[in-house]
Amino acid sequence: MHCIEPHIHTFVRTTDDYYNMAVAGIVACVEPSFWSGSDRRSVSSFEDYWEHMISFETGRAKKYGIRHYVMLGLNPKEARNPIAHQVVDAMEKFLDRENVVGIGEIGFDKITAQEEDIFRRQLRMGDERRMPIIIHSPHENKKEGIERIIAIVNEEGVDQKRIVIDHNTEETIELSLQTACWAGMTVYYVTKLSAERAVDMISRYGTDRMIVNGSADWGYSDPLAVPKVAMLMRGSGRFSEAEIRKVVFENPCAFLRHSPRFDLEPI
Repeated sequence: MHCIEPHIHTFVRTTDDYYNMAVAGIVACVEPSFWSGSDRRSVSSFEDYWEHMISFETGRAKKYGIRHYVMLGLNPKEARNPIAHQVVDAMEKFLDRENVVGIGEIGFDKITAQEEDIFRRQLRMGDERRMPIIIHSPHENKKEGIERIIAIVNEEGVDQKRIVIDHNTEETIELSLQTACWAGMTVYYVTKLSAERAVDMISRYGTDRMIVNGSADWGYSDPLAVPKVAMLMRGSGRFSEAEIRKVVFENPCAFLRHSPRFDLEPI
C-alpha cells in the first residue's frame, strides 16, 4: 500500500532512511521547517537551510522514487528570536519555488505574545497564498495551546480545510475535530504518541480528517511511522483496507492538494 509521510525532517535523516521509506511504500513526503537544536543567529542561516531542503533534500529523495515537498516557516521554538521578523521577511522569495507547497510548521512553543505575533503573521502569509498550513501545538500546556490556536485561526478567518493542527494527543483530539481543520497525530515515541495509541485514537474517533505523521528528526523517532500505523491498523482487525488507505494516503493527499504544486505523477 502506498503511503504519504506528511511531516518528516529528512534534513537529519540518513540515506538509508530514504531507502527504507521507499521499500515501505512511502511515495511522497513533506518536510516542514524546524528548529536546528540551537537558535540560528542570522537570516542567511535560515536561507541556507531552506535552500538545502528545496534543492538537496528533494534530490536525495528523488533517487529513491520519493517525491519530496517543502513547507517553509519560522518554527515556534525560534519565534522569540530577535531576528524573527527579518526571517519571516526573507521567506517571501522562497514561497514560489517549484516544490514549496505550504507554510509550516508554525504555532506555539511556550504560548507567549512574541510567538503569537509571529504565528499570526505567517498564518496570514499562508492564507493570502491559499497554501496548506501545518500548525505545531506546544508540548506543554497542549490543550491551552490548541484552544488559543483555534481562537486565532477563527479571528484571522483562515480556511480551516487548509490547516493541520498537529501533535494531538488523547487530551486534545476532540478539540481539534470540533473544527474543520485536519487533526494531526505524530507517532514519535517517548515525547508524543506511540503507533498503538494513534491507532486506538483512530478506532475511537474514525478516519475523517485524521492525518498521521512521524516527524522523525534526531530524537527517538521513526521515518517508517506511517507504514507501521498502517500495519497495526491492519493487524488490529478493526479497519477495512479502504479505511487504512484513507488515513495513510488519501487524507494527506486531500490536504496537500490545496497546493497546485503537489503532484503524485511518477518522477
